[in-house]
Amino acid sequence: MAVETANAGDQGETRRDFLGIVAWTGLGIGGVAALWPFVHSMNPSADVLALSSVGVDISNIEEGVGITVMWRGKPVFVRHRTAAEIEAAEETDVSELRDPQSDADRVVRPEWLVIVGVCPHLGCVPGGNKPTEPRGDWGGWFCACHGSQFDTSGRIRRGPSPTNMVVPDYVFETDTRIVIG
Repeated sequence: MAVETANAGDQGETRRDFLGIVAWTGLGIGGVAALWPFVHSMNPSADVLALSSVGVDISNIEEGVGITVMWRGKPVFVRHRTAAEIEAAEETDVSELRDPQSDADRVVRPEWLVIVGVCPHLGCVPGGNKPTEPRGDWGGWFCACHGSQFDTSGRIRRGPSPTNMVVPDYVFETDTRIVIG
């Protein structure tokens, strides 16, 4: 009889352990299921994901002309540079620059410059992307708010801006289309 009692007690503890495991597992699964909508709500919305990259048709941009496209709520300047603008950018002595960066480090193809059109000083939008706007002494962009001047590679040459204009990630999808972002 003593043997039967010991076996009955062992079965009760085993059953109790099993019920505890089932209860804690159910609680864990229920907790994850309850938290999932909150975690999922932190993902970017469809309109934000749509802005993560933008395609630009560059087939109609003439030499010496730039266009402005919006990407992630910021203007991006896409300029089809002339041979003279490319030459001026390439011949610049990098050691003279406040933020030393060669032209080759800033472009994928020399004839196309793609930069975020925001002055790194205080976030103004410099003029010079249109032919009628002032471009400063180096023929690039001029921020009239505080006087920063950028060359034809978007590098700071004069004024309070501490750094060059930012080059976003971009690729040439085809010869006539780039994808920014």
